[in-house]
Amino acid sequence: MIAGLVVTTGCAAFAASAALAQTKTSQMAGMKLSNDQPIQIESDALEIREQEKKAFFTGNVKVVQGTTTLQAGAMTVLYRGEGTTVTQGNADIEKIDVTDKVFLQSETQQATADKGYFDMSKQVFVLEGDKVVLSEGQNVFVGCKLTVHMETGQAKLDSCGRRVQIQLDPKSQKQ
Repeated sequence: MIAGLVVTTGCAAFAASAALAQTKTSQMAGMKLSNDQPIQIESDALEIREQEKKAFFTGNVKVVQGTTTLQAGAMTVLYRGEGTTVTQGNADIEKIDVTDKVFLQSETQQATADKGYFDMSKQVFVLEGDKVVLSEGQNVFVGCKLTVHMETGQAKLDSCGRRVQIQLDPKSQKQ
């Protein structure tokens, strides 16, 4: 599922390429999926529609796997495959949509957005909103759309007509 999403920015490299830019690309090397750890999901309600291959988690959704936590107001899981079900744990997940104040935390990093999705077949996740914030310690990156290719760690922060904003703490750079 969201399995071990670890965002590692390499802030100095990101800053060098992103300063004063409207749309920037960088490496986020730790962004991977991990199928070797259990997933814990909590929500106020769960509705499973087996015929549609959808599971709807609503109200205070919290997903934890390893050191990664995802929180949102709602999460929809779309899966595929004959004979697969979410309840048996054998579902081939195609896409996960999250909405209503998305919060993603992994070890030292955090990201917030209005909504997002994980496209499992393309190994891409996107966070979108009026203000998407990615932070690691005192280093903060602000845009409106963060796209991460999980296999390569390639990340792009878009400004959506405004400007990407970056705040860097010089003490965070490795000596």
